[in-house]
Amino acid sequence: MKVALVSPYDWKHPGGVNRHVAVMAEELRARGHEATIIAPSSERLATPGVITIGRPFPVAASGSVVRIPVNPRLGRQMRAILEREQFDIVHVHEPLMPMLPIQALRQSHAANPNAINVGTFHARKDGGNRLYGYGRRLLKRWFRELHGKIAVSPPAAQYVGRYFPGFYNIIPNGIDVEHWANPMLEPLPEYEGTPNILYVGRAEKRKGLGVLIRAFSVVNARMPDARLIVVGPDSRARRRYQSAAEARGLRGITFVDAAVEGIPYDELPRFHRSAQIFCSPALGHESQGYVLLEAMAAGVPVVASNIDGYASVITHDVDGVLVRPNDAMALADALTELLRQPQRRARLAAEGRVRVEEYSWPRVAQQVISYYERLLDQQRSMQTTRLRRLARTE
Repeated sequence: MKVALVSPYDWKHPGGVNRHVAVMAEELRARGHEATIIAPSSERLATPGVITIGRPFPVAASGSVVRIPVNPRLGRQMRAILEREQFDIVHVHEPLMPMLPIQALRQSHAANPNAINVGTFHARKDGGNRLYGYGRRLLKRWFRELHGKIAVSPPAAQYVGRYFPGFYNIIPNGIDVEHWANPMLEPLPEYEGTPNILYVGRAEKRKGLGVLIRAFSVVNARMPDARLIVVGPDSRARRRYQSAAEARGLRGITFVDAAVEGIPYDELPRFHRSAQIFCSPALGHESQGYVLLEAMAAGVPVVASNIDGYASVITHDVDGVLVRPNDAMALADALTELLRQPQRRARLAAEGRVRVEEYSWPRVAQQVISYYERLLDQQRSMQTTRLRRLARTE
């Protein structure tokens, strides 16, 4: 198969969707298929297997900022690429996101009438989506261009299905389990000797870092040797949280120095190896909880908010702990109890390690490839049926 993987997001900036696309391309190539990534980029790239198109700009979306191209004139470039490459599968991630995904759907059949269009919906936003709500009638035109639809979790399928009903094949984002479970990795020496709680993520309000800091002030009062390690990309919001914690005289909180891009991917597992608990107190808008899977793969017990996206990954007190979202005292109690219960931590970590195997990349990639093959078989069957009908009428 010859597959195009289309991402709407700036290829120069790391993120969950881009990471998913990059590894999916590697998995396809490892299985003997051709895979080409099509994405915007804020810088010129000479990366084999990556075609850049469009200049991205920061746009506010779902309590975050995404970097996407907004030029509506990308259609000609997209059509030229698709005509030249003649892909069997055009797999568009966030297919209704402006502008690149829509242009891929718009130009796909004009470039190759036999191409199969697949869309993966990654997002979930509590309270709905204005773009989907106000633009539904227009977006339906491009939605109908999809032969196959994937959602990364049941909450993601429920979210998009409110606006665009249909069948969504649930295939989660994959995770490189071996990367996080590498037994050769050593803990970071500067964090040894203390019970550590790890937070990894952006310092956005929806991620719940403010709730965690309030909860940790209670934990630290109960257990003065406890430490909270905050890992994430540098930003104005992150600096505000750090300044506020210092102004209040909160002890035991370490904000790890980081660039705008955050800690390099290869270095992150050592932070997990140094932690007794991983905590993600997000307030909502989570479709799957990728950071939870990373922690589970690393063998760290997880405490997270009881929101739909996280509850689809974790079963409370089986392979993690779920607490009421935006409740600092409930979070403080859960963290304190787990820090004081090493046997329970070990049990949760072991169960989480088993659970995460369902999201391993070899398994997820094969699910996607099998879906491609099924869609191609359906297309061939329909074409054969049409030819037979034409033959009968002649």
